[in-house]
Amino acid sequence: MKIETKKAKFRQPLYLESGRLLEPWEIVYETYGELNENKDNVILITHALSGSHHAAGKYSENDKKPGWWDDLIGDGKAVDTTKFFVISTNVIGSC
Repeated sequence: MKIETKKAKFRQPLYLESGRLLEPWEIVYETYGELNENKDNVILITHALSGSHHAAGKYSENDKKPGWWDDLIGDGKAVDTTKFFVISTNVIGSC
C-alpha cells in the first residue's frame, strides 16, 4: 500500500466562531492508494479529537503500532486501497 504524508499550509486567516483567527495554519494529511484518472475514487476519513492523520500502515518495520484504522484500510481490506484513494486528515490543534 502506497502511503504519503503531506502538509497543506495556509497563509490566509482562518476566522473562528469565537471571533479569533489563526494565521498561518496547517493541516497534515496522509494519502493511501492511487487517485484514478477520473478522480472519482476518493474517500475522506477524519478522526476523533484524540487521533492523528496516521490511519493505516506503519512508517517502518520498527514501528510498534500501525495507524488507528489499520484493520480497515489497505489492500484487500474494507476500504480497499487497490480501488480507492484514501485521504486521512488531522484536525487543527491535533498532532
